[in-house]
Amino acid sequence: MLTEFLAQWGPGWHGAHGGPGWIFGLFFLLLIAALIATVIWLAVRGRHRSGVERAKEILSERFARGEISSDEYRERLNELD
Repeated sequence: MLTEFLAQWGPGWHGAHGGPGWIFGLFFLLLIAALIATVIWLAVRGRHRSGVERAKEILSERFARGEISSDEYRERLNELD
């Protein structure tokens, strides 16, 4: 299916007369592969965020809102490390 699409796009997968059309098709396939790899990488990266990182974010948010003092913030931050 993909090769049929590439054969109809531009001069064709094999080129109009055996020319360099295959380079364009190869570039297109590499672009598709890079997009798929990026999506997978972003999905995996988001899942492996540790609980400690999220706890530090929450602690920072609470400190920024003024819910905890700087001493309490530093003490809890040291406990997380």
